[in-house]
Amino acid sequence: MSARSYRVPDIQCAHCERAITAEVSRVPGVEAVEVDLAAKRVTVRGARVDDGAVRKAIDEAGYEAV
Repeated sequence: MSARSYRVPDIQCAHCERAITAEVSRVPGVEAVEVDLAAKRVTVRGARVDDGAVRKAIDEAGYEAV
């Protein structure tokens, strides 16, 4: 299993965390999603997770991974 982290500067609250977790969890291969509000970072764990698909899922949740 591999892990990737994404900086998402606009996340601020539990709603942000739920929205991102819901969208990213749907990406094939994703086994876990951790949202750190203080660090403004999303960490995704799983096997063969497509980086583009994760970024698109974050975008669909209403945020931007930079």
